[in-house]
Amino acid sequence: MTATATPLLEVRGLGKRFPGVRALHDARLTLGHGEVLAVIGENGAGKSTLMKILAGVQPADTGEIFIDGQPVQFQSVREALAQGVALIHQELNLAANLDLAANIFLGREPHQFGFINQAKLHAEAEEHLQRVGLDLPADTLVGDLPIGRQQLVEIAKALSCEARVLIMDEPTSSLSQHESETLFKVVRDLRAQGISIIYISHRLGEVTELADRVTVLRDGENAGELSRGEINHAAMVRLMVGRDLAQFYDRKQHDPGEIVLELEAIRTPAHPHAEISLQLRAGEIVGIAGLVGSGRTELLQTIFGVTPAVGGRMRMAGEPFAPRNPREAIRAGLALAPEDRKKHGLILQMAVRENASLASLSRDQQNGFLNFNAEEKVATEAVEQLAIKTPNLDQPTVHLSGGNQQKVVLGKWLALKPRVLLLDEPTRGIDVGAKREMYRLMEQLAADGVAILFVSSELEEVLGMADRALVMHEGHLAGELARDQLSEQAVMQLATGTPLAA
Repeated sequence: MTATATPLLEVRGLGKRFPGVRALHDARLTLGHGEVLAVIGENGAGKSTLMKILAGVQPADTGEIFIDGQPVQFQSVREALAQGVALIHQELNLAANLDLAANIFLGREPHQFGFINQAKLHAEAEEHLQRVGLDLPADTLVGDLPIGRQQLVEIAKALSCEARVLIMDEPTSSLSQHESETLFKVVRDLRAQGISIIYISHRLGEVTELADRVTVLRDGENAGELSRGEINHAAMVRLMVGRDLAQFYDRKQHDPGEIVLELEAIRTPAHPHAEISLQLRAGEIVGIAGLVGSGRTELLQTIFGVTPAVGGRMRMAGEPFAPRNPREAIRAGLALAPEDRKKHGLILQMAVRENASLASLSRDQQNGFLNFNAEEKVATEAVEQLAIKTPNLDQPTVHLSGGNQQKVVLGKWLALKPRVLLLDEPTRGIDVGAKREMYRLMEQLAADGVAILFVSSELEEVLGMADRALVMHEGHLAGELARDQLSEQAVMQLATGTPLAA
């Protein structure tokens, strides 16, 4: 796009807020005709929110969108499609039991005399399939195709709507190397046909290979832009990161104790071909970093017995440990605060008293009946120890703030005095003040000898709290960084699959 050309798509000053979260602020973007624009940023940078606004999935609170220099407002996906903007979701939206033609024109089938014109349907579908390099009969069932070819069917479906702007959200996340290379060829072919593409990916190698320009988002705002000649791994990482990390953390150095948890060539069901080995010591805080889909949550779930390992060995305090379910993990001294506390960590309609004592019910029961005195004691201790803000113990947990709900989850487990505490996104969805309290609690628990293994998508959290960090990439342990090696650049390099220089 030349400096004087009118952009095909332009975004000016978009803003979007959700309860307690500013997702976008003054976001800006331009896209030229026949251009591949990569939009990159850390998890939570605002990429998905921006793309959903552009595709009509949700409205912006502030700002303007222009197509060919004319202002537009999208109140629905249909309105965005009418202007030629189509979003291809990371999770494909196809009907596996229908053929290619039916999927491509679903809801828009050509009719003749009140019936679907099958000949025209299949002929037009095959034209669009050819555009994306799929030389297949249009009556092929979608469910018979591998995921890479299904991705191309989604693109053909968008092209059938006369899309001029294709938004691809992590399009290679589920593809093999060969399927990814096929997609790259299609992207280049579409660019040559004048189709403009917004390409979102955590795989910076793909961005370097495909993008004409890069727009970087950080904390919902524009962090910078790179022209084709400026695009390289170091420049992208530098724009994606780089903020003051010292404001929330007051870490103390602890001398780690004995090994309490050891994994040797563990393979999770989510990534059965990737072997992971690690050690966790008493009084140590170890962070697990990585991008979405790297296997971090799945690793914690395997350690906790939610999804038992498909290979390898684990030991707790030197003893063999192979939990088949969470109950066995709890007996061995583990606790897991899950990523989605509302779905997996709490029963929201129940009182604080009941939630705080859930994990210790078996221990505290009396002759098979609830021990209400023990329940009240556990709940009271949790409220006092963690400074949970609640008017009383009978308050329904649903009415607490996100930070206080998270404290109830932790209080439930601390009542069992675990030796190993697994935390999955411990500060997601809580405010700054609650984050500081969470960090102080982690520090206190480590000082008391609890071993903490935590997953976080916030790089500054890993750098601020971890004694050392394990970085995952596509199910593998890409590397380990000691405290004095930790930097955002080093973590991002490993997380995007690039080995550190020797």
